[in-house]
Amino acid sequence: MRNIKFIAIHCAATKPSMIVPIDRVKKWHLKRGFSDVGYHFYIRRDGSIENGRDVGVSGAHVKGFNSVSIGICYEGGINEQGEPEDNRTDRQKASMLNLLQNLKKDYPDAEIKGHYQFPNVGKSCPCFDAKNEYKDVKYLDNEHR
Repeated sequence: MRNIKFIAIHCAATKPSMIVPIDRVKKWHLKRGFSDVGYHFYIRRDGSIENGRDVGVSGAHVKGFNSVSIGICYEGGINEQGEPEDNRTDRQKASMLNLLQNLKKDYPDAEIKGHYQFPNVGKSCPCFDAKNEYKDVKYLDNEHR
């Protein structure tokens, strides 16, 4: 098992009207020279979660932190004019929370934060304060859900 210190939240920087499955994101990443899609999980607008890289394999999503992080990306993140916007659907938010709670079972000490909250990123990805929003997330067994 990798020594996971962070769970990094990303947006795909896609418009609400765009349908962008993980296969398309993978094509974008392969064109950039990646060996695979950079993220471990991808959350669609309908709340479905698509698997990317295996969590046992380093991602390609936060330069300098890939070996110690898990990357989660959600479909969306910009408005129809191409400006940053937190346009996550209620289903995406619910799926994200559930996924984070489950990841906290295996990685209870991992800090959850947005891509832009890592040093030297210079992007607005994602378009919300993930570190603050998810600061209290922890694993909840079935009895406590």
